Amino acid sequence: MKQAVHFGAGNIGRGFIGQLLAASGYEITFVDVNAELVDDINTLGAYNIEIVGDQPERIHVEGVRAINSATNLEDLLEAIAGADIVTTAIGPNILKFIAPNIAKGLVRRLEKNPKPLNVIACENMVGGSTVLKNFVYEALPEEAKAKVDELIGFPDAAVDRIVPIQQNDEKLLVKVEPYSEWDANSTQAKGGCPEIQGLTWVDNLPAYIERKLFTVNTGHASIAYLAYQKGYEDIYTAMKDDALVEAARAVWKETGTLLEEKYGFDKATHEAYVKTTEGRFRNPHLSDAVTRVARGPVRKLGAKDRLVSPAEQLIERGYEPKALARVIAAALHFDFEGDKEAVAVQSYIKEHGMEDAICHFTGTEKGGKLYNLIEEALKA
Repeated sequence: MKQAVHFGAGNIGRGFIGQLLAASGYEITFVDVNAELVDDINTLGAYNIEIVGDQPERIHVEGVRAINSATNLEDLLEAIAGADIVTTAIGPNILKFIAPNIAKGLVRRLEKNPKPLNVIACENMVGGSTVLKNFVYEALPEEAKAKVDELIGFPDAAVDRIVPIQQNDEKLLVKVEPYSEWDANSTQAKGGCPEIQGLTWVDNLPAYIERKLFTVNTGHASIAYLAYQKGYEDIYTAMKDDALVEAARAVWKETGTLLEEKYGFDKATHEAYVKTTEGRFRNPHLSDAVTRVARGPVRKLGAKDRLVSPAEQLIERGYEPKALARVIAAALHFDFEGDKEAVAVQSYIKEHGMEDAICHFTGTEKGGKLYNLIEEALKA
């Protein structure tokens, strides 16, 4: 049977990537440092997934085991040496910590297994596998790098599935939304592209990364910042406000124009994707706190992130992204005291003024087109 090694035995690992690997005929070895979680997986050897929504479904996943990488390195190295695929879902900031063990596993593999292998970081970030690869190469012996170049692929990926925060009585149970998307860069694969149910291999991954970022992430953030201004506590309730939804649709119209022009996405197909995204945010089983979705405004206001980047790209194409500017203005007013970045933004505004804050957090120039649109939105 095909063997998969997956770093991260949490809800996303089990409820998203684990589900698809199991459905594709892989036996899965989860790798984690949570001793209790590892013990539960090894004791039960299986777990359940509940799809929540209009058509609930229960999926049983068998043939799983787990390795505690903190205490059982030898088993981990052997698992990597014999794997048919290696995946991660651990969070972008943890990649650097697993890289040394992956490097050791690849060295072990080169000694005993000549088959190509693909290592895919399934993280909510751009170029995650490339980031992981760079960390791995820092830990590789110099003499192993040429062979790793030849046999080991690190295809970048774009992933999308909402796995809500949850507390379940049943051990290892994971509740997830019906929708999932997993795209990977076929040009970075070695030894052919592994066939995995729910994984689409594409040769233009940046298009799919930006489609997801500028539709799902931009939409979610837009709803959250506008909902916070209106005093809503959760996304599901906010989605009942027609005016707020219309504001989000205006944002999606702007980002849709960009995506269709930049990448050639079919208009009708993209509109269906947007409609699906809106429907996901209306799922009462997946509702999240407005303040949680809005958290991290410093990052979300960044020049290369979900709000400013599409706005600047639209301006370059001759458009006036007023809907996005309105959301950026709302993000600058996000003053939730429970979020460190929100506190930092408000402290900066208090000390330096809003004009400097616009430039500081968005990277746009004073007097520029986007700056003026944001200023107009702040006065509205």
